[in-house]
Amino acid sequence: QVQLVESGGGLVQAGDSLRLSCAASEITFSRYAMGWFRQAPGKEREFVAAIHWSGGGTLYANSVKGRFTISRDNAKNTAYLEMNSLKPEDTASYYCAAALWGASSARPGAYRLWGQGTQVTVSS
Repeated sequence: QVQLVESGGGLVQAGDSLRLSCAASEITFSRYAMGWFRQAPGKEREFVAAIHWSGGGTLYANSVKGRFTISRDNAKNTAYLEMNSLKPEDTASYYCAAALWGASSARPGAYRLWGQGTQVTVSS
C-alpha cells in the first residue's frame, strides 16, 4: 500500500528546533518530488517547502526561508524538514506530499500523494 507517514512533530518553545520526517513506502521514492505543507486551525493549507525529484532544486515559502531546510535521503525513502528558530505562528499540522517526476512546486494540486500529517505546536 502506497503510504507517506510523517513523524517528528511535538510541542516546543519558541526558538527551538524540530526535524520532521516523511517515510514513503511502495513507491520509487527517487522519482518523486517531495513537498511539505501546513495547515493551522481555521486557515487554508499553505506551502512550506519542496525539493525536486532529483534533489537538485528546492523551494521555500518566504515565511520559512532561512529557518527551514528540506532534504531527502533516497536510500531511506525519507524526506525531512529541519525547522529552526521556531515561532508560535509555525504552529500547524504539517503534511508531506509526493509528485511523480515533479519539480519543486508550491501548488498543492501538483502532488498526488499525501500523508496524514503531524502536529507541531510552538509555545511563546
